Amino acid sequence: MATAVRKRKTSPKKKKQKVFQYKGVNKQGQKVKGSMPAIDADEVKVALRKQGITPKSVNADLFASIGGGKKPIKPADIAVFLRQLATMMKAGVPLVQSFDIIGKGHENASVQDLVMNIKEDVEAGNPFATALRSHPKQFDELVCDLIHAGEQSGTLEQMLDRIATYKEKSEALKSKIKKAMMYPAAVVVVALAVTAVLLIYVVPMFAELFIGAGADLPAFTQLVINMSENAQEYWWLYLIVIVGSVFGFSYLNTNSTKFREVKDRFLLKIPVFGPLVQKASVARYARTLATTFAAGVPLVDALDSAAGASGNTVYKNAIQSIKEDVTSGLQINMAMTSTGVFPNMVNQMVAIGEESGAVDTMLSKVADIYEGEVDDAVDGISSLIEPFVIVFLGVVVGGLVVAMYLPIFQLGNAF
Repeated sequence: MATAVRKRKTSPKKKKQKVFQYKGVNKQGQKVKGSMPAIDADEVKVALRKQGITPKSVNADLFASIGGGKKPIKPADIAVFLRQLATMMKAGVPLVQSFDIIGKGHENASVQDLVMNIKEDVEAGNPFATALRSHPKQFDELVCDLIHAGEQSGTLEQMLDRIATYKEKSEALKSKIKKAMMYPAAVVVVALAVTAVLLIYVVPMFAELFIGAGADLPAFTQLVINMSENAQEYWWLYLIVIVGSVFGFSYLNTNSTKFREVKDRFLLKIPVFGPLVQKASVARYARTLATTFAAGVPLVDALDSAAGASGNTVYKNAIQSIKEDVTSGLQINMAMTSTGVFPNMVNQMVAIGEESGAVDTMLSKVADIYEGEVDDAVDGISSLIEPFVIVFLGVVVGGLVVAMYLPIFQLGNAF
């Protein structure tokens, strides 16, 4: 009995999409540009023509392809998304339609996917806050709780505006802090790189010249040559120590609460940078508490959110202590005073806010004041660091150059 052998069909392998950057002209003659995920450039051109756009150039985004086809979503992208959503809802655009406009118009394919996923959840009948909770990396508990409160009270438009303002100011504050920290860090990295190049490649050339001349070397020159020999022999060890220190710091900062406490206490004691970190933490605390308080969130829950947003373990612990005192019936200004980490002016303004029933207004003013002080402090630090940077680089690089030329100067004086 013959048996028929059925040939198994193999489904064709699905091609991987890439991200393409395009430029073109729309029906109104305006130049447009953006990005679009697709299998190839032809697919992008077809999609653009369907939208009424005449493509002029379509090129693969190499950066996005290296990153797995999509760029990561940054906190600034979320701030922009919330602001756009708030603006459209104020203009009377329905929520689902707003998702369509924002998602399709965004250059980042990852943000497009995120917005479309949220849209699908909302269209399926889920509340907006529930849809956001499915993406905890992009939307924290504070944002989700505020959106939920806005949906329940029928004030989603106003709530989105508040959240967008909060996110924008938080990102602006983070940017200022990074600006103050990155400049000296970049200078140190450049100085180390230049020093390594001089010690490993340049100094040995001078050392051979001096050995051939047979002259006695000055103590400073001999010290630099010894450092060069050490660097040539153990450069791999120094590299391991530096890379290991960076990864070790990152690991401990992420996983060790005790390490973070020690680090954050140390940051507050550093001259010049300490006051900057303190002002930034107070600004974050006041801005978060003002936003949640104005949204009608219970004070205890609002303090939980403010603790998480403070950005410093010392202030986080202090705010948790405030929460415990407030839960036991103490006024918030007295609880803040007992921690000893908040400036007297902040405590007094909160006390006035409690007496007048306008705590959120006072906290918002405190946040404005300290955000302005952070801005001024960053500008001051940048001006202050510049001369120190010049002196530092002059001492490091200039010192090595002088050490190499000292024997030559001595030989010239001998004649």
